[in-house]
Order: sequence, then C-alpha cells, then structure tokens
Amino acid sequence: MKKLLGLALLMLLLISATGTKSVESELHPSIEGTWELISRYNYDGENVTDTLTPEKGFSQIKMFYNGKVMWTRYTPNKTVEWFGYGSYEATDHTLVEKLEYMSASMRKIANPEMQWKMELQLKNNSFTQISLDEDGGRIASENYRRID
Repeated sequence: MKKLLGLALLMLLLISATGTKSVESELHPSIEGTWELISRYNYDGENVTDTLTPEKGFSQIKMFYNGKVMWTRYTPNKTVEWFGYGSYEATDHTLVEKLEYMSASMRKIANPEMQWKMELQLKNNSFTQISLDEDGGRIASENYRRID
C-alpha cells in the first residue's frame, strides 16, 4: 500500500511539474528561436490597409539567441543581398534591434544609429514587429512564425 501511495504521489508531482512549465511559457512567451516571415501588413496609422504575402521562393529568416539577432532574406531572381547582425532587447510590447553590421543594400536605407525600435506582439509560435512613425502611428509590420 505504501509503494502504491508513493508511486501515485510521484506521478502527481511529475504531472504537475510538466503542466506548470507549459502554463508558464504560454503566459510569458520568448522571442528566442528561429522565425520565418509569413506576411507583411501596411497600416494607415492604426489599421491594416494591405496584406502582402511573400512571392514563391522568397525566404526571410530571423534568429534571436542570447541577446543577439541575425536575419537574412533570399529573393529569387534578385542579385541584391539583404542581411544583418546585432543585438536586441525585447519587452512585453517593444523590440529594439541595434545592428552591428549589415549588407550594403541594408546600409543604404539604415538610420545613422543602426537601431530600430518597434512595437512587438509576441505569442508562443508567432510574433509581429510593427514599425512606427515619429508620432507612434503604425507604418508597416513583418509577421513571423516560429520554425525552431
């Protein structure tokens, strides 16, 4: 009887420990991981006005690990390279990326600080980064799904 009671308590402990972890990750999702761009939105300042999906063969991957961010884009039939590497900070609603180096095409459009502050909408398996104008109005977003 003691063995049966001990086994039941051990099973209860294991079940409750695994359940707590999944509840914790649902309440506090992490941006760490590898992500693939699935669409872009254009905004009129607040509302989505247009949805753009990648053309066939297009790929944009973004990776966040240990405070570092790296991204790359492949566009079929284009010779322009797009990539960047740097650091990031994420809060519940904000993503700040500061690139240390990037492709020449990216450098042409980069701001002098090479830093981007964006609104962040993060779930367990998806996230959206929204570019804002100087007044805080939404301009455009990139929408990603977790692939790792």
